[in-house]
Amino acid sequence: MAIVAPFAAYRYNPLKVDALERVLTQPYDKITPQMQKDYFARSPYNLAHIIRGEVKLNDTPTHNVYTRAAGHFGSWREQGILVQRSKPAFYAYFQEFRVRGEPRAPRQVRKGFIGLGRLEDYSSGVVFRHEQTLSAPKADRLELLRATRGHFGQIFMLYSDEHRRVDQLLDEVSHCTPVVRVVDDYGTVHLLWDIDEPGQVQAIQKYMSDRKLIIADGHHRYETALNFRRECQASRPHTGNEDCAYVMMTFINMESEGIAVLPTHRLVAGVPEFTRAGFLSRAARYFSGKEYPYSSPEERTKMMQRLREDMASGWSAGQNVIGAVFQDHPSFCLLQLREEGKKTSGFAKLSPTERSLDVNVLHRIAFGLCLGMDEESVRKEKFLTYVREFDQGAEAVFQGQAQACFFLNPVRIQQVREIALGGGLLPQKSTDFYPKLLSGLTIYAVGS
Repeated sequence: MAIVAPFAAYRYNPLKVDALERVLTQPYDKITPQMQKDYFARSPYNLAHIIRGEVKLNDTPTHNVYTRAAGHFGSWREQGILVQRSKPAFYAYFQEFRVRGEPRAPRQVRKGFIGLGRLEDYSSGVVFRHEQTLSAPKADRLELLRATRGHFGQIFMLYSDEHRRVDQLLDEVSHCTPVVRVVDDYGTVHLLWDIDEPGQVQAIQKYMSDRKLIIADGHHRYETALNFRRECQASRPHTGNEDCAYVMMTFINMESEGIAVLPTHRLVAGVPEFTRAGFLSRAARYFSGKEYPYSSPEERTKMMQRLREDMASGWSAGQNVIGAVFQDHPSFCLLQLREEGKKTSGFAKLSPTERSLDVNVLHRIAFGLCLGMDEESVRKEKFLTYVREFDQGAEAVFQGQAQACFFLNPVRIQQVREIALGGGLLPQKSTDFYPKLLSGLTIYAVGS
C-alpha cells in the first residue's frame, strides 16, 4: 500500500525574498550551465546555490560543492530566509500551462498535491519505475543529501484513480486564495494551497492507500533516497529511522486533464564512418522511406513542418514512424517500420506495448542494426545527446554540430503505465513530462 504523510515544509519567507521568481528553479538536471549562471545572478538565495552549486578547482573533501550547499541551507534557515510551517500539511499544487512550442494551444491545468511518500523497494509492488538510471547522477545526489539532509525538489509520481476523489478535494481547496503564485521561465503559473484540515488530510491518506505509484520524473533522486535510507538503517540499526524512510513527492492522477508527455529527440555525433547513404542503405531493409527535399531556407522550414505533420499522422494511426535529417544533405526523411523490421529478433521479443514505442524502434533497429550502437554505448550516451525542440535538433545538424538528428513522436501515458506496471523499462530519455515541477516550492528537511 502507498503510505503518504503531511509534513511541515520549509518555504521561502516573503518578508525576506521579494519575488519567488528570483529564487525558485527548474529541477537540478534541467539546469544548463547558462541557466545556472542566470540563477546565481538573480539572488544569493537562489536554490541553484544548493542543488546545482559551482564546482571549484580548489575544492577539497572537507570544503566543496556539497559542504557549501549544506552551509547555505543552514544559514538561510538561521537568517529566516527559509521558514518552516508550524504544523504538517499536504500542499495542493496546480500548474497552468501551454504546451511548449505550441503558442496557439489552449492553456491547460495539471492538478496534484505535494506530500511525503514512504520509500518502497521496487520489489514491493507499490512504486514502479519506467526508465533506467545512471550511477554518476545518483552518486552526486547522494553526496548532496548526505551533506544537507534535505529534499529540495519533489519526485513526480503518477497514480490512477478514475473516480478522481483526491482531485475533487483539491478543487475544493483551490477556491481559496493560493499561498504561493509564481510564473516560471517558460510561462507556467505555479499555484500552492495548504491542506491541514484533519478531515481532508485523512481523506487523502485513505484515498491514496491502495494506489500504485509510477515515477514520472525523478528516478535518480528516488533511488538516491533509497540508498540514503539504507545508510541510515545501517548506521542506526537499533533506533528509529522513520525520518529517512520518506521522500517529498508530487502526486498526480494520470486519469485527469493536463498530463502532457513530450518527445525528446536524439542528436548523433562521433559515429565512426557514418554516412547518410550508408545508413539509409542498411535502413532500407527495415524501413520504407519518404524524402522532403528543399532548396531554400523558406522551403526548408516548410518541409520540416510537413515532416512533423506526417509524423503526427502516423502516430495517430498507430504506425511506427521516426524522422531524420542528415548533415550536408538538403532533405528531411521519414522512416516507417516495415514488416521485415518487426521480425528482427531483438524487436520481436518485446511485448506488444514495447513494440508500439517509436523510441524502441529507433534504439533497437535504427541505432542497433543500422548504426551498430550497442546498448552500453547508448546507455553511456557515447554518441548521443538529447534535445527537446524539433527546431533545435535540426539547427544543430545544419550548423555541423551533429551528424544527424532523429525525431520522435511522444510516448502515450497509457504506454508508460502498461510498461511500468508490467515490470518493463523504457530507454532513457523516452519521456518528457511537461511542465516540470518547480524546485524550492516546498523543502523537506530530514528529521525536522
